Amino acid sequence: MSVRRTLSAALATLTAAGLLTACGAGDAATSEVKPKGQQGAGINIGPDQHRIRGTKVDAIAAKVPEAIRERGTLRLGASADASPPLGFYATDDKTRIGSEIDMATLIADTLGLEPQFEEVSWENLFVGLDSAKFDGVLSNVTVTEERKEKYDFATYRLDNIAFEAEKGSGWKVKEPKDVAGRTIAVSSGTNQEKILVDWSEQNVKAGHKPVDIKYFQKDTDYYLALQSGRIDAYLGPSPSANYHVASAGRSEIVGTLSGAGDGLQGKIAATTKKGSGLVEAYAAAIDHVVQDGSYAEVLKRWGLLDEAVAKSEINPTGLPKPKN
Repeated sequence: MSVRRTLSAALATLTAAGLLTACGAGDAATSEVKPKGQQGAGINIGPDQHRIRGTKVDAIAAKVPEAIRERGTLRLGASADASPPLGFYATDDKTRIGSEIDMATLIADTLGLEPQFEEVSWENLFVGLDSAKFDGVLSNVTVTEERKEKYDFATYRLDNIAFEAEKGSGWKVKEPKDVAGRTIAVSSGTNQEKILVDWSEQNVKAGHKPVDIKYFQKDTDYYLALQSGRIDAYLGPSPSANYHVASAGRSEIVGTLSGAGDGLQGKIAATTKKGSGLVEAYAAAIDHVVQDGSYAEVLKRWGLLDEAVAKSEINPTGLPKPKN
């Protein structure tokens, strides 16, 4: 359900909009994205992240299986796709940064382990878990009932999607009738497309106008269409929408809903092979960083505070299995 793009495309968008600014000189330079003219710190996308770090909590670390404690490392799979702000390359085009990297590092610190990341394709994240190559995956994985048959989950973020409109639109989206007759862009084949199509059908049945749904090839095209007024909003993953709002400064979130659709809140979780003995350690570590405030600091720096959870849940109800 995530919007995936290359770093070059992301940086091209920022550069074209005049949003990418560098400070410092030479290899030590760091970069920020922020609305043009905004004072103060923006979102740091340089290689020197000054990452928020945690400290080992012995009682929580003791929950980790002995073999992993002795090894001293936490082997984590990460999606190779560039998807700001979740996981993407810094301006040096080699340092991996993002909210998922920060969160995984914070959990590993709490467990007293050194995180070791390996970037693979989406499907190979699960192959790596199946083969015990990875101890876990923190890469925007949604809890589903089908996945729960093979994996254990410890939640750390809500799975939401968001309507992004031009700033000052005076428009809010809470229910299907709010999008009746509107022109809205969405990515084909995603959960958010299914939800938007369902809402449009509900509107027609209720006697309202359908949604005029538009599709584009790249997310840069969505943002250009939004800026030029050719669409009223873009419905996409909340993290990507929040990142664009925070960096561009021209748009705003006018509505947020669960990526699981009506009646169920989708949840993003640390994922591990079922029966690996790690899920309780992950949940305890997440609860600890929530309580000490470092969790909120990580989400805040990437614009994701609206997806915060109060505590980690182990194997909660997930998206239902597809109907045959």
